[in-house]
Amino acid sequence: MAKRTSTYQEDLVEALKDPREAAAYLNAAMEDGDRTLFLLALRNVAEAHGGMAAVSAKAKLNRESLYRMLSEKGNPEIKSIFTLLHSMGLKLSIEPKTRSTRSSKVRKAA
Repeated sequence: MAKRTSTYQEDLVEALKDPREAAAYLNAAMEDGDRTLFLLALRNVAEAHGGMAAVSAKAKLNRESLYRMLSEKGNPEIKSIFTLLHSMGLKLSIEPKTRSTRSSKVRKAA
């Protein structure tokens, strides 16, 4: 019997089942600043968590609304993104662009 090879998409979805991989993937998509890319990344993470039907049920969001929200032209509300991420065991956090410490500022002033 010939061994079946997996596609990039299948490998990606498998990797995104790991919450750390999913978080890194979504963070990389956000850093790019492209809304469409971020929504695609969210779709891929949703696929890794059982697909749109499973995620919409867990998040208590309408499946059709979830499809629209994550489409190329989607414009989800922040509350919906929080709900979606939470249902997949993820959260959104904000960090400064640069990680400057107070001690480094003091050294520069001296």
